[in-house]
Amino acid sequence: MSGLMELVILVACCFFLVTLIKFLYDYLWIPLRIQHILNSQGIKGPPIRFIHGNNKEIAKMKQEALGKPVAWTDDLFPRLQPHIYSWINRYGKNFVYWDGARAELVISEPELVKEVLKNSENIFQKVKLPEISRKLMGNGLAFTEGEKWAKYRKLANHTFHGESLKNMTPAMIASVETMLEKWNGQEGQEIEVFQEFRLLTSEVISKTAFGSSYLEGEKIFALLYKLKILVSRNMSKTTIPFINKLWKSADLLESEKLAKGIQDCVMKIVKKREDQVVNGEADSFGNDFLGLLVNAYHDLDQKNRLSLQDLVDECKTFYISGQETVNSLLGWIVLHLAIYGDWQEKARREVIDIFGNQNPHLEGITKLKTMTMIINETLRLYGPSNGLARTVAREVQLGKLVLPAKLDILPLNIGLHRDPHLWGDNVHLFKPERFADGIAKATNYTAAAFLPFGLGPRSCVGMTFATIETKIALSMILQRYTITLSPAYVHSPILILTVRPQHGIQVIIEPLHNNF
Repeated sequence: MSGLMELVILVACCFFLVTLIKFLYDYLWIPLRIQHILNSQGIKGPPIRFIHGNNKEIAKMKQEALGKPVAWTDDLFPRLQPHIYSWINRYGKNFVYWDGARAELVISEPELVKEVLKNSENIFQKVKLPEISRKLMGNGLAFTEGEKWAKYRKLANHTFHGESLKNMTPAMIASVETMLEKWNGQEGQEIEVFQEFRLLTSEVISKTAFGSSYLEGEKIFALLYKLKILVSRNMSKTTIPFINKLWKSADLLESEKLAKGIQDCVMKIVKKREDQVVNGEADSFGNDFLGLLVNAYHDLDQKNRLSLQDLVDECKTFYISGQETVNSLLGWIVLHLAIYGDWQEKARREVIDIFGNQNPHLEGITKLKTMTMIINETLRLYGPSNGLARTVAREVQLGKLVLPAKLDILPLNIGLHRDPHLWGDNVHLFKPERFADGIAKATNYTAAAFLPFGLGPRSCVGMTFATIETKIALSMILQRYTITLSPAYVHSPILILTVRPQHGIQVIIEPLHNNF
């Protein structure tokens, strides 16, 4: 018996020793090695703290920034990412900071950003998310690599391009009409448009991609929102993977519960689609995004088949991105049109010149030049794309820098969008006219200066979908109403995946008496 006990103790000691060595390797040796390599090439940054990196500083700086009152301004950089704003001014355009033991190389030189996002040799790969973040995003299109990514991208391309988009416009128009019918009788009263657009965009993605109504997907959106809050709350918290396996935090346990609830809701929608075929109510699973996913889920070819988890992750990805991006964009555009009445009137004249009193159509949507300028300027100032981070798969040269493997790279779109060398001294002002001759001219033909939807092969597949939905909604609103800002509005943007108003966006609408 004593021999067995000695063996158990020996195994336990060996396990502890191996775990300790791996811990010191991951949390001490690799960070010190990466820091030495970068420092020797002139890349500096805040001092690294053992285990926590710079996370405690980041959390404190964010808390202080959000605690300050905000006057009206579009200069959001110091508020939304105060740590990066501070360090970029102290250490330069390219610097390194530490998310726990992971080195984050921030780059804001356009040519370096372009090279990373173009990723011609597949060296700059998507970052591996912390466990709690994976509960939200899963392993869907946004975070896969290789053949799996190509398979997912092909499905998404089929759904969000060409003829498929044309077929979606009636559903978009019908959803906007439903929203505007609710506005009847509220003329002269205050409307919280961010909430209105949340319902609208939820309905649109539910109808167009999943063939259901908002009510059917309502629980999914509610659970996703709770999960987004959890993920946001844990962004600057240090986690040690093997400790998480032994002891799970309350937030991680809650995230698992929410993720399970989302999976159950998605499977109800999937089963409804499957039952329609089994019962003879439909002869196929359909050609919308859900139909393509269900087809792939049942594919007999193992190479093309999606697993159950793949299907759920893809649904989550598109429920989030299809709703969140347009919700944010519409809200901030309407806010700026309420403040800048001259641009509101220019946009309205263009809409009425092209559509008159008729509903928007795709041919006319492509001619909305003024509205495109307004959309692009809002995307520059309040852009949705925060998922540009990459991981270096193997040692590589980037510009004059030699980068080691296991280094994360963060292309700084919020910095690029506010760089006076790229955009001029009025960079912090809302000036849609800067896009009068298109994006290329506005950026002085610098491709990586404007990144609201990313760049390269992994740019947002739903970009055209989002733009069409935004133009349809704005056109139909401007045909019917003038918009002014309510005195109740408090300017307090916060970052929860996208830039959103902490206290909503309150406006007052008045009918256009010569229309409708």
